[in-house]
Amino acid sequence: MDSRIPRIRSKLAKMQYQAQRSHSACEERHQFRLGPRLNSSEAEAFETKRHIALPAAYRTFLIELGGNGAGPFYGLLPLDECRLFTMNRKPSDGSPRGFTHVDHPDALQGDLFLHVIEMGCSDLCLIGVTGPLVGRVVTGNADGFWPPNVSSAQDFLSWYERWLNHMRDGKDNAALGLTSPATVASTPWGPRATARPVA
Repeated sequence: MDSRIPRIRSKLAKMQYQAQRSHSACEERHQFRLGPRLNSSEAEAFETKRHIALPAAYRTFLIELGGNGAGPFYGLLPLDECRLFTMNRKPSDGSPRGFTHVDHPDALQGDLFLHVIEMGCSDLCLIGVTGPLVGRVVTGNADGFWPPNVSSAQDFLSWYERWLNHMRDGKDNAALGLTSPATVASTPWGPRATARPVA
């Protein structure tokens, strides 16, 4: 078992919901509780249906910790509600890239991202499932209203534990540290603007 699993479980158990304690948008929806864990066959069925392999740390989270619930913003989506997206080509006018929902990934050329956290409106919190960002958490806006941002966390378990640490310290979702200056130069889409704060 990944050593982060019991640590995350312990931290989450200490996160009792208190209205406006962390000023985290929408935490009242999940109240820091995870839904039932998935079994391996459920994860495999999703992978077969979508023609993808779930990133290892995210898959481990679903099977060992919980299949939905506690997470930034509105929380972790149930796997059967997660949709695949591809990042749009960079617009010729230099405006930020958006994301497009993909129905048939086997017919697609390009990198895929799975929508895993509900942020609201057309904002997206995704995890890379193909390409150079496999396993990395990426935030963006479907309509390209703000630049995509890559988390400095190397995988979903590290990203999730960082969120728990921020909630413990009373920081909001905007302070989650989804990006790091160290990742800016290495992102496939090049330099980005400052991360857009999320209310």
